[in-house]
Amino acid sequence: MATDKSDILQGTLDLMVLKTLDAMGPLHGYGIARRIEQISEEALQVNQGTIYLCLIRLVQKGWIRAAWGTSENNRKAKFYSMTRAGRKQLVAETENWERISGVIGRLLLLGDGR
Repeated sequence: MATDKSDILQGTLDLMVLKTLDAMGPLHGYGIARRIEQISEEALQVNQGTIYLCLIRLVQKGWIRAAWGTSENNRKAKFYSMTRAGRKQLVAETENWERISGVIGRLLLLGDGR
């Protein structure tokens, strides 16, 4: 049974989080998840548990850092931001994604007569 919302491929969430933080600056986890959903025009659903596991993993790798701050609704929240290592990783992950998506695109054209 197909659904309108897609599950995010394993490994691509890291790339999307890094790109979101690079483009938007520091954000809390909920804000990152909502931004990814907005950019995907609601085609992607970001599970709250999944986003926080991803953020913990990215902090442990040194690609992002976390700091406590106050959210727009005046609540204490952990804000995440890019590190220098995270910017380097974003470049590497982007290049890898472009290479892999190109290969997949070529495979999808097989037997198409093109």
